[in-house]
Amino acid sequence: MKDKISQTFKRLFNSEPIIAFAPGRINLIGEHTDYQEGLVFPAAVEQGICVAIQKNNGPSCRLYSEDFQEEFVFDISSFSPKKGHWANYIMGVVSQFQQAGYNLEGFDLVFGGNIPASGLSSSAALSVAIGTALTELFRFTITKKSIVLYAQKAEHLFAGVKCGIMDPYASAFGVKDRALLLDCRTNTHFEVEVDFGDHSLVLINSKVKHNLADSAYNKRREACEASVKILQATYPEATTLRDIPIKDIEKVGQILPENLFAKAKHVITEIDRVNLASNALHAGDLTVFGNLLKESHRSLSKDFEVSCPELDFLAEKSWTLPGVIGSRMMGGGFGGCTINLVSKAQLENFETAMYTAYLQKFQITADFIPVALSEGARILE
Repeated sequence: MKDKISQTFKRLFNSEPIIAFAPGRINLIGEHTDYQEGLVFPAAVEQGICVAIQKNNGPSCRLYSEDFQEEFVFDISSFSPKKGHWANYIMGVVSQFQQAGYNLEGFDLVFGGNIPASGLSSSAALSVAIGTALTELFRFTITKKSIVLYAQKAEHLFAGVKCGIMDPYASAFGVKDRALLLDCRTNTHFEVEVDFGDHSLVLINSKVKHNLADSAYNKRREACEASVKILQATYPEATTLRDIPIKDIEKVGQILPENLFAKAKHVITEIDRVNLASNALHAGDLTVFGNLLKESHRSLSKDFEVSCPELDFLAEKSWTLPGVIGSRMMGGGFGGCTINLVSKAQLENFETAMYTAYLQKFQITADFIPVALSEGARILE
């Protein structure tokens, strides 16, 4: 990928580029906890986005997307979002750098990637890769944390996506063979060494995206916020569901109306599952970790109600197969991928069985994506 992007850049712009790379991410566990300032447990993966960049000594930024085979040009001193366009991610990061007081000049840029499916967050990888490339090109002294925050705000303001901190954070801070226990209140993390031994992580792309996703996401956020307001009478110090102790879950059930309790219960128990999963992987206990994946899926499906028939089928079917330690839906819901921890010895049988069963049930051919915990954003030599 690096060579291809570099060659395209030289052909189009006839100069030697700097190459930056930022990876996609998976989330081992901890879904829909970030906007309640909870814990998440992401890791960077090997697949990602490459950016080739160089100054052009002019006022224009000339962009080329290898994946879309498309050019885009904007003026460094005057630009605005273009609805639904890939260039918004680049312009958004440029805008954030400028607002922070960094002086940018015109540049040429080519990018492309090998992130294969929904669920690995290609948009965050692109935004972080752009931030990393600009920092190197203009010799700015900018922390990884700042690049993460610029990437997040660029998505909010230019792409119109109200994403959390997890995706760009994992892309920037990822470490090979480690997951990040990320606290979404303090935006700090610590690394947890992960050894899956004779097991592998594989994603199954359901290839569906139900259009409930955006409206349901907003409704879930509203339900969580409504729950906090009611619970503050009993827990005056609580600002989010993060502050409600897991030991009080039955008490919370007596305070909240039934429709709100199910949503609050998911967030409170999921934050607890992230802690338990981190401890299990630290101790090398894959059985406990696998059971937590299953519990997470049941909670997302039954309590938080963000799954769909396809994801439920992929998760629940996998639990019945030999060599599967655990699996769950990953991401916002209503489509995308499941994440599965499977014995290497059974991997081929697992993929064959899941492919056949899913095709028979839904007439959809599933994609299988092996993932490994990898390094975060960096400049490539």
